[in-house]
Formats: sequence, structure tokens, C-alpha cells
Amino acid sequence: MILELKLRKVGNSVGVIMPREAPAHLNVGESDAVTMTEGPEGSVRLSPHKAGVARQMELLRDVMKRDRRTLQELAK
Repeated sequence: MILELKLRKVGNSVGVIMPREAPAHLNVGESDAVTMTEGPEGSVRLSPHKAGVARQMELLRDVMKRDRRTLQELAK
């Protein structure tokens, strides 16, 4: 599915205006949260926000930073 999303100024922020099909496809509604993740070559992915994902990512970053050498050795 390829849809064009519009950006609009909302106060001091910028909001994304989605066609009706986009939230239905994501199974989200008004005032629900979505998570945006960065993909290869500058792409982004939107997915329904799951509670705890931000905390899991924070913990993962901490482990990767703390155990960087060990992870590099395991990757060989």
C-alpha cells in the first residue's frame, strides 16, 4: 500500500494528515499512538504503538553500549 501523507502545522508542531485507509490499515484510531522506526536508506515505518516498546529500546541501547566489545566478538 502506498499512500501520500500531508504535513500540517499544528500549534508549534507538525502533524501528519492520513487518508481514511491508513489508520484502518494500521488498526488505529483518533488519539491512538503509533511508533515510527527508521529503516534502510532513510525509509520510515509506522506501526501501532505497543506499551513498553520505548523502554525495551532504551534497555537494548544500554546493553549494546555496555557490552559493545562482547557483542562484536560474538558477531565474528
